Amino acid sequence: MTKHSDREFHLFHALTFSLAHLFHDSFTAFLPPLLPLLISSMGLSYSMAGLLMVFFRLPSLLNPLIGLLADRFSLRFLVVLTPAVTAVAMSLLPLAPGYGMLTLLLLIAGLSSAAFHVPTPVLVRHCSGDRIGTGMSLFMVGGEASRSLGPLLFLAAVSLWGPEGVWRLIVLGLAASLVLYLRMRSLPARPAGRSITARVRLRTLLVRLRRLYMVIAGLTLSRTILVAALTSFLPTYLTTRGASLWLAGAALSVLELAGAVGTLGGGIISDRLGKRSLLLIAGSAYPLFMLLFIFVQGWLTFPLLIALGLFLFSTQPVLMTMVQNEGQFAPALANGVYMTLSFAITSLVTLLIGFLGDRIGLNATYTICALISLVGIPFALLLPRDSSRS
Repeated sequence: MTKHSDREFHLFHALTFSLAHLFHDSFTAFLPPLLPLLISSMGLSYSMAGLLMVFFRLPSLLNPLIGLLADRFSLRFLVVLTPAVTAVAMSLLPLAPGYGMLTLLLLIAGLSSAAFHVPTPVLVRHCSGDRIGTGMSLFMVGGEASRSLGPLLFLAAVSLWGPEGVWRLIVLGLAASLVLYLRMRSLPARPAGRSITARVRLRTLLVRLRRLYMVIAGLTLSRTILVAALTSFLPTYLTTRGASLWLAGAALSVLELAGAVGTLGGGIISDRLGKRSLLLIAGSAYPLFMLLFIFVQGWLTFPLLIALGLFLFSTQPVLMTMVQNEGQFAPALANGVYMTLSFAITSLVTLLIGFLGDRIGLNATYTICALISLVGIPFALLLPRDSSRS
């Protein structure tokens, strides 16, 4: 990376990382639209379907270790390989002969995803200067756009070749890794000039950031319980209400596309309005829109999904920026611990949603999730006003 001021925002580099996020996460978005097919063909319960999402996220337990390695060694080429590895694992899911092979492929994809997502935000922070929220938003918008594109790409492949022909999409992952290699070979895998040493310990990080992680845990629970409910089970939920697989998949794409816009706007607005204010506004809005979505049917479903996506995903770059700002003495490790915390919360709520869905139905489960998401409001109030702005 060329020499530049630490306060300068470099759009070209930020867009490079956003495109990398887009390439990689398009394949991780295959599982939600695949779940209705797996539930039908394998006779899976909602709990077993939710457990598949847990297996995908299980390698996130290694995030702190990946963060330690990223703070000490160059992992650039590991990041470059991840789109190809993830594409192979996710594209082979429809060919899996049983539940065991499904879990193995998802574990591989999850490990590849962890290897991408831990080191990259550190580079984003480095190239964002004083506009860290904007840089994080550009990075996150690539991921959110991929989760809109991914289901459509999967459904298009199913329509053309059937579920057994989805493996043909592997070539896109290979091409993505080649593009990343050509675009990123001149970039360092970790920013230069940081005082990162082998003596930085996980315990030191946790002691320094324990209050921040407690607040972030509450905020993450607030948004994650709705994100997990919608991104994991929305196609399944809508098909139980009579929607076709295509319409259900399109609804997920609409949600994710709105989430991409919300992600981009969230970081930019937080740079001006302040993190605390944005978290309070969003945390008050998305429970309300979720309740409306549950009790409304017909054409109003899509405007409500758009509103949900805008507010629900606007908080993610804000949380990532808070972690990067406070943990800058070991940024990859701080990000790894944050992602592990997010994994633990996401896994628990996904299992809870599957468990409740089997016993009381997804409609009642969605209502409970909307009420639990209100917990984000008091946690946002714990943030100090004087540190809410970048």
